Amino acid sequence: MIENRRARHDYTVLENIECGIALTGTEVKVLRQGQGSLAGAYGAVLGGELYLVGMNIPVYTFGNRFNHNPLRNRKLLVHRKEVDELKMKTEAKGLTLIPLNIHLKNGRMKVELGVCRGKALHDKRESLKEKALRRDLERIRQI
Repeated sequence: MIENRRARHDYTVLENIECGIALTGTEVKVLRQGQGSLAGAYGAVLGGELYLVGMNIPVYTFGNRFNHNPLRNRKLLVHRKEVDELKMKTEAKGLTLIPLNIHLKNGRMKVELGVCRGKALHDKRESLKEKALRRDLERIRQI
C-alpha cells in the first residue's frame, strides 16, 4: 500500500472516493513491491475523463523495451456522473482532488481520492496541537 502522508497535513479532506486505476503490467508489479510516490500528485478532469497527474511509478527493473513511462497521466475509473460532480466541485468551490493512498482490493489496484481544501498555516498548527494532546491523553489512560 502506498500512502500520501503529507495530504492530511496540508489539506482538510472533505470527502473520500475510491476508484479504479488503469495501469500497465509493469506498473502493477512495481506497485505490488511497494514502490511509487504520490507526492505532488493530484486528480484532474481532462477531456471529460478523470486522470491522476504527477504520480511517479518507477521503471520496473526486470522490464524490457515494453516498460512504462514513470510520470504519465493515469486514467481513473469512475462513473460519468461522478466525473461531472467532481468537475463542478473543483471548478466552482475551489477544491482539489488529492490521492490519499493506493491499495489492493480483490486483486485490483484502487486509489482513494480525497476532495480536499488547502489548510492555512494556523490550521496546520492547530491540528498538530490536537494530535499532541490526543497522544498525551492516551499515555495518561495507559498508566
